[in-house]
This record gives sequence, structure tokens and C-alpha cells, in this order.
Amino acid sequence: MKVFVTGATGYIGGSVARVLLEAGHIVYGLVRNPNKIEPLKQIGIEPVLGTLEDTEVLTRYAQLSDAVIHTADSDHRTAVETFIAALRGSGKPFLHTSGSSVVGDDARGDSKSENIYNEETPFVPMDIRADRVAINNLVRKAGIDDWVRSVVIVPSMIYGDALGLPTESDQLPQIIRKSKEMGAGIYVGKGVNRWSNVHIRDLAQLYLLALEKAPSSSYFFAENGEESFEDIAKSVSEALGFEGRTVSWPVDDAIAELGDWARFAIASNSRVRAVHARNLLGWNPSEEPMFSWVKK
Repeated sequence: MKVFVTGATGYIGGSVARVLLEAGHIVYGLVRNPNKIEPLKQIGIEPVLGTLEDTEVLTRYAQLSDAVIHTADSDHRTAVETFIAALRGSGKPFLHTSGSSVVGDDARGDSKSENIYNEETPFVPMDIRADRVAINNLVRKAGIDDWVRSVVIVPSMIYGDALGLPTESDQLPQIIRKSKEMGAGIYVGKGVNRWSNVHIRDLAQLYLLALEKAPSSSYFFAENGEESFEDIAKSVSEALGFEGRTVSWPVDDAIAELGDWARFAIASNSRVRAVHARNLLGWNPSEEPMFSWVKK
């Protein structure tokens, strides 16, 4: 199968592309930096120079390919609309990447939520996640109205080494960076807020399964456990040689430095269960737990 992957130089996209290649698929990878063309070729990806603003490029490769996997920007509505229009009536798979912060709250690190979400649980998103939820719904609606086999994949906190080009995930690197700066593992507020997590290779395998057999208009959380940010801070502290010392990062300081990202990414609760991935696709995550990876 020929698969067009956006974000091919990124953490998720590059890892998904590698797993697709291992499974025997041909991968076209969208890349905006000409300097990344040769490195992509070296790992077997056929580079496509362009950005998410290049609607002609997106349309051409969506129609040339047997499937599209969009990992580059969960909030780029124009790109999503372009792919839906290009694939309309084809029945081809369109996998869109979201993130479990859609069910996050505004705990600011000070409370543990008792709400645990599966794919059927109703929720009201935070103000800063309403647009992302609307895009997810647009993708799913295309699976009903536009004869596109649309799928939304919703990863939780991702860890593990990138499988494609060298790059990092989102949340843990920020925690590690700030912990190094402060000389102790950091958490926001009281650090009792909790997030589910998933290893990057397990996540990439979920994309492969969804590509092969996910029903249209489906929605999959991706998780294999959860931890509090205080416990994450302890683990990071030990890995950095700070002997388990931790310190609270005041939420206002975190927001001042990182913007609203701090609110939804490291100060919220996002507790999810990947029920559909396991039951409908037979997804069976098997990689090492997050703390085991952090301590390496």
C-alpha cells in the first residue's frame, strides 16, 4: 500500500512511517525542510517537499496514495478539510492524529480527577481544546457522509525513543529540561494530577492496525497505564542523579514560561482507557513501562 504521511520528520509521524516500512508499505513523507530530504531517503521514505498550506501538494499525494496518515498538526483545520475533499468518495483510509488533552481539565496540578474516559464517554473540552474536538468530529463525520474511511487516533502522553529521524516527544522532554534547570524533578502545583501514557512503538503499531482494519468513523484512545506528575517527577529526578528530590513549579510561572500548553499538557488530568483499540483491533501494547524507560 502507498501511504502519504504528514509530519514524517516528527516524533509520531517518523515512528509511524518506520513501522509502515517494516510492514512492507511504501511511504510518501511530507517534509517542509529541504535539509531533511536526504535523511528521509536514507531510512526508506520517499520525501514530498511541502507544507500543510500547500493544498495542491496535499491533494495530489492523497489521491496518488492508497491512504493518508496525518500526524503533523492536530489543529490545522485547513489541511484536514483538504484531505477530506481529496479523498471524498474514494473509501480510502484517512487517519487523523489528535491527543488526549481533549478530555483534560483545568486542575493546575492541584487535584486528581476521578473521571476516567473511554471512547464512548461524553465530555466537555477545556476552552483551549474546543477547536481540536471540532476537527475530530469533522473527521469522523467524513466517515459517514463522504465515503472516506476516517479514523481519529488520540494518544496520551508518549514516551520512548523516536523510530524515525532523531527527535523528541512533547511532555516528558519539557519536564526533564525544567528539572535539569531546577536541580530536582518538577511538577506543577501539588503534582497530584494524572495522565495516561503510551510507548511510541506501541502507538505506531496502533496506527498500523487502524490502517488495516479500523471501521470508518472510528475513534481510538492510545494508553497503557497512567501516572501522577509527582511520581513522574521522582522518576525523572532519580534518572538525572538528583536522588529523588522534587519541587513544585508554581502554575502561574509554568504558564508564563510555556503558555497555555502548561495548562493542558502538564497541569491537567487526562485519564483514558483504550477500550476500542484493544477490543476492536486486537491492539496489545507490550513495550516497557514509562518509568523503566525514563530510568535508562
